[in-house]
Amino acid sequence: MFAAARRSATSKSFTRAFSSTPRAQSDVAKLILIGRLGKNPEVRMTRSDKEYISYTVATTNYPPPPPNPDGTRPEPSTSWHTILSFSPTANNYLRTLQKGSQVYVEANYELREADPAADADSPAAQRQILLRHETIRVLKRASAPSESS
Repeated sequence: MFAAARRSATSKSFTRAFSSTPRAQSDVAKLILIGRLGKNPEVRMTRSDKEYISYTVATTNYPPPPPNPDGTRPEPSTSWHTILSFSPTANNYLRTLQKGSQVYVEANYELREADPAADADSPAAQRQILLRHETIRVLKRASAPSESS
């Protein structure tokens, strides 16, 4: 009896999940990556002399792609993701990471459309994905290179 009363009370207060009212502060495009650092993070400078860090995370598509018509399965491919960090606090930490470390990364995802006025051979003439660093966790540190190698 009480459960039925509770259900009817909650169904009356139900609000729609989607609305025509713009809510820009709740819209988000986020990418989560679990992979390995492809190289040591690099310090770079913007045109206005602001320091930022660029780092690359390699991921492998898993499970592998579906089998070919002849029954063979193609090898999984590696994707390379370049992430940019503009946070001084995060940049200090990113400097300590090494190539090969397994990381969990959350990044804001932005798709930039091509500039129709740009030279066809330039990067500006192509759609670009911008990944802006949000958080990183090291899952496994890269092993230190041995002295013999």
